[in-house]
Amino acid sequence: MREPVDPSALDLGSLALFVGLTAAGAVQADLAAQGYGDLRMSHGYVFQHLVDGRPTVSDLAARLDMTQQGASKAVAELERLGYVERLPSPRDARIRHVALTAKGRDAVAAARQARERLEARLRERSERAAVDGAGGTAFDVTRAVLVDLLGELGGTAAVHRRDVRPPR
Repeated sequence: MREPVDPSALDLGSLALFVGLTAAGAVQADLAAQGYGDLRMSHGYVFQHLVDGRPTVSDLAARLDMTQQGASKAVAELERLGYVERLPSPRDARIRHVALTAKGRDAVAAARQARERLEARLRERSERAAVDGAGGTAFDVTRAVLVDLLGELGGTAAVHRRDVRPPR
């Protein structure tokens, strides 16, 4: 039998990764309960580029650092599920742009609401255990530390550009 691992003994990067993955799982479960059980975490990497734009599959492939075949497969899956559609370019009918459908926009809104509910639950929990003299709750302090670390490690710009890439 394996010896249990004490989470407080994990290095910061692993701990942050595991918290992020667990939080993403909680959001996925919330989305499934709202009728979006066919969405996967990997779909979010595609959606981030469709919220404010209508890229081509080639553009998506470049932004996601993947092959055009891989991006086309992801778009085809999301299209089959009804979350995206391919629209002709206003300048060249041979070019197709990928756009969110109404269902896709609804899914984005549902995901944002799920993350807000999760944050509210975590904030409420941390307010019961306020940090003395730290200028806020444990939640606020933790958030500030993670934002600072993201900047220190060079990840802030990718978030600003909606250019977060899937792990390799």
